[in-house]
Amino acid sequence: MKVAYVDTSCLVALALDEPGARGLAARLRRVDRLFSANLLEAEFRSAMQREEVSAGVDQYLSAISWILPERTLTPEIRVVLEHGYVRGADLWHLSCALYLCGDPRMLPFLTLDDRQREVAAALGFPAV
Repeated sequence: MKVAYVDTSCLVALALDEPGARGLAARLRRVDRLFSANLLEAEFRSAMQREEVSAGVDQYLSAISWILPERTLTPEIRVVLEHGYVRGADLWHLSCALYLCGDPRMLPFLTLDDRQREVAAALGFPAV
């Protein structure tokens, strides 16, 4: 089974048909299961409200398996920050991905955010 972690930037790009969305959609079709932090829902719904898009929002979210940590992510947060600075929401997404997989080499991390992608690569998440 092919799994991947998906960041909000990817869903927003798909929903708004931004440049590169078709290539991203093709990559996502090769994944059996997508994971993300539940923060993605708030970020995604906020972006869709800002852009006045209501159609299909629930459909995008229904494709996600949610990561709901049962403890603080202090160890993962520290590891991420050792590899570079990212903003709070990006830090949370990277930390949740580490929490999910333990070994970043085992989980592709999909994002369109350049800085987040750099830190994900430094952590060892496969480039997709």
